[in-house]
Amino acid sequence: FLKISKLALAFAIIHSKPPGKSCKEYIEHLARTVSKEDFGWKSKAEALEAEVLRLRQELLLNKICPRFCLENDASAKPLQDQECINSTSYSSQLEDSGCDVSSDYTFDSLGTASDFHQSEHNVNTSKQWLERALPLNLRTTSKEKSLSAPVQFLQHLLEIRKLSERRILQAEFTELENDSFTICNSVSQLLDGLAVFYSNPTFPFSSFLTEAVSVLISLITDTKLSNHVLKKCFKKLEEFKKNLIQIILRTGSVNRFQALHAISHTLILLGRNSILRKSLVSLLLPEVRQFAEQLLAHQLQAEYDITQYENIFPLCMILEQLLQNEAEDRNVSSSECNEEGKIEFLKSLDEIILRLSDEFPLFSLYLWRVSVLLNSAPTA
Repeated sequence: FLKISKLALAFAIIHSKPPGKSCKEYIEHLARTVSKEDFGWKSKAEALEAEVLRLRQELLLNKICPRFCLENDASAKPLQDQECINSTSYSSQLEDSGCDVSSDYTFDSLGTASDFHQSEHNVNTSKQWLERALPLNLRTTSKEKSLSAPVQFLQHLLEIRKLSERRILQAEFTELENDSFTICNSVSQLLDGLAVFYSNPTFPFSSFLTEAVSVLISLITDTKLSNHVLKKCFKKLEEFKKNLIQIILRTGSVNRFQALHAISHTLILLGRNSILRKSLVSLLLPEVRQFAEQLLAHQLQAEYDITQYENIFPLCMILEQLLQNEAEDRNVSSSECNEEGKIEFLKSLDEIILRLSDEFPLFSLYLWRVSVLLNSAPTA
């Protein structure tokens, strides 16, 4: 049947071929026409999917907090008086970027938050902002468009959580259990958007990117919301961390160190969650160990790619910082890496450090410091 159908299509094309055109030219023309139509339908489908997700986000927020869209609530004015800080500055920035970036929120030269904890204590959101319909009218770049919708939804979720904790609003977060698609899709879009930014960064980093990272970290460190997110999005978070690690290892541009520093900072922030820290340490240990073994085959630095050698140091610094955080975190009762990974990393490590110390002294020093932290950690 398929052969007969192909043959019938071929005869139909030949018979309908306009004069002055060869069959090949006509087929190519038809292929381009069909391709354009497919592209058009694909764009329409993506737009409709985005609209469906936006409506699901708004519906979920309304289920969590029924007062979310009540524009004429009698209690709106006193709530605004209680919650709005620096309202003039905030509203102007909100119209510009759609992000909660207050005038007290500063950024360093690497595009990362210089005082992340301070932003958590500033309540710059009013009831009027919570009632604003999604999505806001953003003025964003093409890269930022993919981030705008999930960032706004998750911001609203965090602010409702914050206000409910202060007993200003009543919210029911058990609804997150009944709508795993919306939270999963929103977090996935946020992670994919951040990965696109980091894989091809533009300088200086925009405040929008910094705000997106802050929203992600707030989400995974929130005492209630983090459980929902980790339960539904753990695999996506693992994929995101692996992606960032590979970006660090493979980046070869001359001006890469600013981007590497920002990615490293993001991974360290992810490590604030003990579960993510444990998996991140388990991902970093074999990468550093594998690199050390590769160096054994290159006794001279001249024989090895210096770019790869430079790129391993951010991973070493991340690993050291995470292990130090673990040592300071008394709420964690056991080592943040699994015992098998720890044993594999430490296997014959003293010998490797000794053999590399002459030609690669700085890397050997990092290996030794990591080994000290691992040996001092309690066994599981």
